[in-house]
Amino acid sequence: MTDGPRSDVGRWGVSPWQPPTSPSPEPEPEPDRRSRRGSRSFWARCCSCCSCRSGADDDWGTGSHRDSGSRGGGSSSGGRRPGSRGSDSRRPISRGSGVNAAGDGAIREGMLVVTGVDLMCSRSDQNRREHHTDEFEYDELILRRGQPFHMVLFLSRPYESSDRVILELHIGNSPEVGKGTHVIIPVGKGGSGGWKAQVTKSSGQNLNLRVHTSPNAIIGKFQFTVRTHSEAGEFLLPFDPHNEIYILFNPWCPEDIVYVDREDWRQEYVLNESGRIYYGTEAQIGERTWNYGQFDHGVLDACLYILDRRGMPYGGRGDPVSVSRVISAMVNSLDDNGVLIGNWSGDYSRGTNPSAWVGSVEILLSYLRTGSSVPYGQCWVFAGVTTSVLRCLGLATRTVTNFNSAHDTDTSLTMDIYFDENMKPLEHLNHDSVWNFHVWNDCWMKRPDLPSGFDGWQVVDATPQETSSGIFCCGPCSLQSIKNGLVYMKYDTPFIFAEVNSDKVYWQRQDDGSFKIVYVEEKAIGTLIVTKAIGSNMQEDVTHLYKHPEGSEAERKAVETATAHGSKPNVYATRDSAEDVAIQVEAQDAVMGQDLAVSVVLTNRSSSSRRTVKLHLYLSVTFYTGVTGSVFKENKKEVVLAPGASDRVTMPVAYQEYKPHLVDQGAMLLNVSGHVKESGQVLAKQHTFRLRTPDLSLTLLGAAMVGQECEVQIVFKNPLPITLTNVVFRLEGSGLQRPKILNVGDIGGNETVTLRQTFVPVRPGPRQLIASLDSPQLSQVHGVIQVDVAPASGSRGVFSDAGGSSRSGETIPMASRGGA
Repeated sequence: MTDGPRSDVGRWGVSPWQPPTSPSPEPEPEPDRRSRRGSRSFWARCCSCCSCRSGADDDWGTGSHRDSGSRGGGSSSGGRRPGSRGSDSRRPISRGSGVNAAGDGAIREGMLVVTGVDLMCSRSDQNRREHHTDEFEYDELILRRGQPFHMVLFLSRPYESSDRVILELHIGNSPEVGKGTHVIIPVGKGGSGGWKAQVTKSSGQNLNLRVHTSPNAIIGKFQFTVRTHSEAGEFLLPFDPHNEIYILFNPWCPEDIVYVDREDWRQEYVLNESGRIYYGTEAQIGERTWNYGQFDHGVLDACLYILDRRGMPYGGRGDPVSVSRVISAMVNSLDDNGVLIGNWSGDYSRGTNPSAWVGSVEILLSYLRTGSSVPYGQCWVFAGVTTSVLRCLGLATRTVTNFNSAHDTDTSLTMDIYFDENMKPLEHLNHDSVWNFHVWNDCWMKRPDLPSGFDGWQVVDATPQETSSGIFCCGPCSLQSIKNGLVYMKYDTPFIFAEVNSDKVYWQRQDDGSFKIVYVEEKAIGTLIVTKAIGSNMQEDVTHLYKHPEGSEAERKAVETATAHGSKPNVYATRDSAEDVAIQVEAQDAVMGQDLAVSVVLTNRSSSSRRTVKLHLYLSVTFYTGVTGSVFKENKKEVVLAPGASDRVTMPVAYQEYKPHLVDQGAMLLNVSGHVKESGQVLAKQHTFRLRTPDLSLTLLGAAMVGQECEVQIVFKNPLPITLTNVVFRLEGSGLQRPKILNVGDIGGNETVTLRQTFVPVRPGPRQLIASLDSPQLSQVHGVIQVDVAPASGSRGVFSDAGGSSRSGETIPMASRGGA
């Protein structure tokens, strides 16, 4: 065993974090495209096979965080902080000053002048409701592509049949019709690519239009203008920032390749703003509520800003395969100064402990506000933020946890564990690891870039483990290719297959220095894969979507197909199979701060011969990623088993024994090895278990109504006999409370504390208010309460900062303290 966590760069991909020298999110100048020489863009390296490859090198910047979309022609986010919010009342209709498109500025008599535009973009208007964007805390028009919307043009005179009206949308620095970044829609005539507009009503000087957007439209924030032609001349309406239009993917549109044909799926995987993330071990599953907050003010701008920072070409932003792959790269900070800095060291003094986050909103708004990567994240944080971003952009997405998740570092598609002649682990050779759990994402789309049969759920993983085409990204990868071991299908199928369905292979060094397979665990990896169930907070087992039943002929065929393409295609050639002694490990459900015990049960399955087993138990702490600390307790025993008999070996562990060694997640690893004297059988087993942490108890004090102050009470009991220092609470809930940080100081050993907080709901309906507690001595403590918010009379909600966003934190006195 090692004396501490290994610094395996391939595993962590983490270099020492340095504060950015330029934290401003303001856009950097775009490099002159003519000056580029000999460098391959991210697009060429990472997504060269994607459908939008054409023209990518023209648009894809080589800079790691260039803001390509903030100058000219309408950016996705403009690299700017989101503007002020308003109430749900209709904004003033934008009024244009007259501009003669001929260039002399004169407005001639008889010209058809557009004096104003009403995009009907209020949350209560038909457009926002029909496009399922009425929950966005924005005043701008937000549309889903492939679906019509309505607008009204206000004219200087009545519209005549001889007049021509052309709607135009622009996005990017150099809009081009051929790339879809300049959209021209002649009213009354068919447009290109599914764009068209018709007059629905002409009344006096008002012209009502129904506009159809293309189901393949680029996603992002477009500038909108109107051009008219009449006998008196041509008129161009000047661009007004109030008329910017957001266009998103549309899972409600059958022509969109992200289409989902089940409404309950769309409600859960697109519109649900909170969810459950599972962690721990298969036998001891923990769960936490996560605030995705995809409709919170500023989050949509942050999501589009991420694409700008990567320099993704606008022409490729209509392809969900490409967009999801870029998001998987940009949610982590490696290569491109993306959203989150990964840290698995246990030292989070320069940032936030990953266990302390309660949602994505604070992280995304910080990235948008400062332009700097946010410290720190681990897999569930990366996955939670990815769900937020992809749901916000319109992709049906869920957060998925894989228990006993393998990390294959040598592309063998097996988990290889090496031992010496005495079955002591050879840590310098054990580069593969098995994570207690690993969290990633599934998103739903068709795969026109693959053969038929690979549509549906696709894995996207933003946690930086290994590079893909030289970049720390992973996916999208079809679940069908994973399930059947088709590791030659893009993207990153070999790595994900190994995570869910590789075998754990134990190798023992022989007297001549060679290694021999002494044991194979075929059911040790990907033992359970779960996600939040639709419409409830229950778990849904989705293991069957990733793999055939363990041990079935189809599952063994998938493994053999995959390993045949790995670096050790003949891995099973030297395998022996004399196994009549079975081993099982049991660990009691223990709470942090309490004593515990682990047991090993041996069973002799021979009906005629006794078996003598020399057993070795080694107990160490472990990070959830499978990286272990030094062994702090061991036990050796010889056990004699009569034919058909079983025996139990128990090892008690006191709190004082494991306390000095605790790391994140409070997990421990028991390594069991043994040798059967009579048959030569080698026994090997690894078992991970965790120590449970307490929950926060949240109680709502009174009814909740939009715009009315409400109070919540939070109660916590310290389970440890030691003082928790520098305790920080976090509180967040979409529609309820902007991210808030509360500094509460120290909490004594076994002490109970109570605090109260007020908040002002801004949106009606069932909401989740989520809290967490973090201190250097204890983390992974959280709680949640459902808040049913009644609408304010005559209003659908008011967006304000009344809830507050305390980034630096505020000191909160305790309402009360109690003893044990």
